[in-house]
Amino acid sequence: MHRQALAVDGAMDPFAEMLIWTALAGACIPAGAALASIGHICPRWIEEEFRHFVIAFGGGILLGAVALVLVPEGTALLPHPVPAAALMLAGGCAFMALDRVQAGRRRSAPQLTAMMADFVPESLALGGMFAAGADKAVLLALLIGFQNLPEGFNAGRELVAGGLGRRAAQGLFLLLAFLGPVCGLVGWIWLAGHDAVLGAIMLFAAGGILYLTFQDIAPQARLERHWVPPLGAVPGFALALMAQMLF
Repeated sequence: MHRQALAVDGAMDPFAEMLIWTALAGACIPAGAALASIGHICPRWIEEEFRHFVIAFGGGILLGAVALVLVPEGTALLPHPVPAAALMLAGGCAFMALDRVQAGRRRSAPQLTAMMADFVPESLALGGMFAAGADKAVLLALLIGFQNLPEGFNAGRELVAGGLGRRAAQGLFLLLAFLGPVCGLVGWIWLAGHDAVLGAIMLFAAGGILYLTFQDIAPQARLERHWVPPLGAVPGFALALMAQMLF
């Protein structure tokens, strides 16, 4: 009896756990951007092979998040085939519209926009999952962090190539990292007890991520006469699978 009381008292508060995991997932954005600043060591190799490998790696993790967490958990919370399929389609269409708006702007940052477009709904869903005590909340947090590393890397290189200074870019990414806990808090407050809404957000995000993967990430992963970069999708998905099996 005494041991059970100690176990309960020693357990981490779910709210604090949510804040920690969302903060860690968000911190991977500036961490990935910081890795992009090492381009001066071997610029040609990083620009060609490594950058494309990182893109494919991030695509593999995104597919893993969709296949192993967002779709299974979303359909469990919203077990109606037609609405579930409609929400995924709506997510894909919304991200396509955002992509077209970005393409029409002269000063656009598609990598940064794509990163935030999937990070925000995922963090909202993460907050709701922690509030509901979902078993796969930690897994989703890990996958968000894993995907933020290569996305931060690519977005960092994009902004610097567009003329933004490295320090300014890193400062921007540090600010963006706080969106994780903020969105997680919103999800904790507003999505707890609203399973259908939480499932809808997850399925909407899954549809958008699938669009981004095949529209933006997959074409950029391929490099003419180089076969290693696309292989990055395999360890990316394998890492997501390993995390799913462990958590």
